[in-house]
Amino acid sequence: MYFSVLRAAKQISINRMLQVIPVPALEDNYMYLVFDSEKKHAAAVDPVEPEKIQKIANELSLSICAALVTHHHWDHAGGMKQFRELYPDPSIKIYGGDARIDCLDVHLKHEDHFEFGGLKTRALSTPCHTKGHICYYVERGNERVVLTGDTLFIAGCGKFFEGTAEQMQRNLNEVLASLPDDTRVYPGHEYTSSNLKFAKHIEPNNQDVIAKLKFSLDCDAKKQPTVPSTIGEEKKINPFMRVNSNEIQKQVSAISPVDVMAKLREAKNQFRPANFACK
Repeated sequence: MYFSVLRAAKQISINRMLQVIPVPALEDNYMYLVFDSEKKHAAAVDPVEPEKIQKIANELSLSICAALVTHHHWDHAGGMKQFRELYPDPSIKIYGGDARIDCLDVHLKHEDHFEFGGLKTRALSTPCHTKGHICYYVERGNERVVLTGDTLFIAGCGKFFEGTAEQMQRNLNEVLASLPDDTRVYPGHEYTSSNLKFAKHIEPNNQDVIAKLKFSLDCDAKKQPTVPSTIGEEKKINPFMRVNSNEIQKQVSAISPVDVMAKLREAKNQFRPANFACK
C-alpha cells in the first residue's frame, strides 16, 4: 500500500478542525496522525513504524503528544519501544487497553475519558479480536472520528482470535453503532476491496455495496487510500453491521444476530476474493 501522505494531507478539507492523516505502514496497515488543526499537537495511532510517523509529523509541523495503541499485535504495537526512544519525554503518554503493549503508560478501560492536544477522547473497549482491544472516539466541536484498529474495517471486521461472536455483535452493533452516523471511521488496515467483494457475495442486491466496491477499486487503481468511512455508511455496506438483513440471514441460514455474526465470520474466513468476479 503506497500513496503520498503529504498529497493525501493536502486533500483533507481545510474546513475540518479535527484532522486525521493516514500513514501507510508495513504491507497494508494504517498508522494515523490525529490533531487539532489549530493547536498542531498530534497523537500517533498504532505507530508500528515510528520513524515514519516522526518524519511526516516534522514535515507537517506537528508536535507528537501521545500514542494511541488499539491492541497488542506486533503489526500495530511492535514499534512502541522505538517510539519511546524517539519520544522519551514522559509527558508523551502511551495509551492502550492491554498490558502486553510495550512501554504502556496508561492502561485504559471501557468509557475512560482523557484529552490529548486539546481533543476529547473516549476509550471504547471492544474485546474479541484481542481481549484488550480499544477503539478511540475523538471529538472536537461537532466533528468526531473513531479509530477502530482491527475491530471494524471498512465493510468488514477482525477475526475472533480471543473472543466470541457475541462479543463482536456487541462491539459493532451496540457500542460502535451507537456513535453518531457522521462519525468518520479510520480502521487499522486497507482491506476495503476484499471486504466489499465478500459483502457483494453475501448480499448481492445491496446497491450501496456495489457502488462502494466501484469506488474502492478505483482508489486501488490510483493508489489512493479508501479511508475514511462513516458509521452511517458502515450500517449500509458492512455485512457484520447488517445482521438483521433478510438477504444476509437467508445466505447464512441463521436469524439471531449472534448466530448471523458467527456464520458471517466463518463464511468470510473461507472466502477467496481472487476467485470472485466483479461485475
